[in-house]
Amino acid sequence: QVQLVESGGGLVQPGGSMWLSCGSSVNILEFNSMGWYRQAPGKQREFVASSVADGSTDYAASVKGRFTISKNNPDNTVFLQMNSLKPDDTAVYYCNAKRQRTNYWGQGTQVTVSS
Repeated sequence: QVQLVESGGGLVQPGGSMWLSCGSSVNILEFNSMGWYRQAPGKQREFVASSVADGSTDYAASVKGRFTISKNNPDNTVFLQMNSLKPDDTAVYYCNAKRQRTNYWGQGTQVTVSS
């Protein structure tokens, strides 16, 4: 059974940085891709970043140049480094993994950017 567990959220000031991590209960090499989504209050869940099996990455335009996704395959962990955070980045961040046609989700971690 696939379980994804996020950690690292919290409160940060505008302009600050934060790391999120997502641990998988199975070998992440089994997934076609892993990534991060976020959902702000009153808004739909949106794509943030992804890393596919060949190592290529993709980012939403709103975070490109500020966020970096990376993987630690031996530890079955995916990271999201977030720099130059803005109040608009405030949301619950969800880890996502795709295997064939199945999506797996973590429980989410709250990130709040506020002074």
